[in-house]
Amino acid sequence: MKNYQKIKTFGDLKKANYQSKSIKDELRDNLIAKIQTGETVFEEIYGYEDSVIPSIERAILSRHSINLLGLRGQAKTKIARILVRLLDDVIPIIEGSEVNDDPFLPVSKYGKEKIATEGDKTPISWVQPEQRYIEKLATPDVSIADLIGDVDPIKAANMKLSYADERVIHFGLIPRSNRCIFVINELPDLQARIQVALFNILQEGDIQIRGFQLRFPLDIQFLFTANPEDYTNRGSIISPLKDRIQSQIMTHYPLDIETSKKITQSQAKLHKDQDAKIDVPELVKDLLEQITVEARRSNYVDEKSGVSARLSISAFETLLSSAERRMLINNEQTAVVRVSDLISVIPAIIGKIEMVYEGEQEGAVGVSFALIREAIRNQAINFFPELKDLKKSTTSEAELFRSVVQWFSTNSLDLLNDLSTNEYKKRLNLVDGLTPLIKKKYGHLSLKGQLLMMEYLLHALAEYSYISKTHLDSSIEFGDLLSSYINTNEESY
Repeated sequence: MKNYQKIKTFGDLKKANYQSKSIKDELRDNLIAKIQTGETVFEEIYGYEDSVIPSIERAILSRHSINLLGLRGQAKTKIARILVRLLDDVIPIIEGSEVNDDPFLPVSKYGKEKIATEGDKTPISWVQPEQRYIEKLATPDVSIADLIGDVDPIKAANMKLSYADERVIHFGLIPRSNRCIFVINELPDLQARIQVALFNILQEGDIQIRGFQLRFPLDIQFLFTANPEDYTNRGSIISPLKDRIQSQIMTHYPLDIETSKKITQSQAKLHKDQDAKIDVPELVKDLLEQITVEARRSNYVDEKSGVSARLSISAFETLLSSAERRMLINNEQTAVVRVSDLISVIPAIIGKIEMVYEGEQEGAVGVSFALIREAIRNQAINFFPELKDLKKSTTSEAELFRSVVQWFSTNSLDLLNDLSTNEYKKRLNLVDGLTPLIKKKYGHLSLKGQLLMMEYLLHALAEYSYISKTHLDSSIEFGDLLSSYINTNEESY
């Protein structure tokens, strides 16, 4: 509303021809306007364009309360916070009202008395959209008093009121969220008796506090989030409450790596120096997202818990820091993330996966190594399809592959984690056949790109069991598979 600062009283509001509306109508009208103009409301949410977002828009158009049901890291809370964009720029309330009383339709005793006694001279104040978003995390210690309210004996004593007077009530979060978006995160964690208290609010709009039964037509857009895992582990949404939530919308993880990369790039918090000086090749980005994909389908990881998008985000930030550290050690001006840097993301993986019994036996670090190896193997086929059946292939490229493998029968290669760019290049060029092979297949790439593909081929050969790969504290050693196998067996005796 333009020039709202000049409107100070209820009378001014009437003269401005302000039309009051419920929050659900407000959200609906603003969504309609944005759809008609082609504006995207959920532009930072990737992968939900044809699934979750249309369902949310239909729920808003239907003026429904909403429950977003999905595993961890599926943007449920982020979606809830974006709904603020569908609120009006400002709304008027009766000045001093605890429950955002609409001057045209006050619900509290304070608001009604104010309008009755002062009429058009009733002072008006204005509320911004950010003030109309209230979020509560459901925890076991949340009480009825927190959400709904309770009798306040101190207020009764100070105002010299009888406990029969409703003015002694101290309103909880929900009444104070009148004309707002109210979000309860992790709804199943809310105790069953507290969930019961939400029945009448959702269905009838009234609240019950102690001995009071108030007809209190609250105007709230409710939005809940829940994780299906919580239904068995920590609690559940009781059936009568679930029945009163009009739209339950299932969220999901990204369906492809390109979408995952968009999410990671948009959410990663990088220092400006990292952004400017560290180059992250698309290959490494693909490998990073593939690690998350492997985690979500691994037999070691609890499928019901899910694997949050935060794994990729934290791992991406760690990747850049690994390359930055190497750059600083070698006093270089820029750095390129290497395939071997993926080992540095293990600390970012460990805290993001919940393992089943077999995973616990394997150990968090062991599972993390396995996920990285599986990601390298499954992506390698997109770049080096020859690895599927190298022994039977008769092409000239296959000969080059075999010459690389043959070199390792009498040689080994140590790639230290902190090698300078020049030393990194020198060591890779030591491997017979590696440089001509990559130049033949990927000669169109820059020198940095070719070096990366050279290193990646070594990792891929190891994952396809053509050569060996050993992770040491400060390096990765590539060598002959047979001699590595013999050495391992000798050490076991």
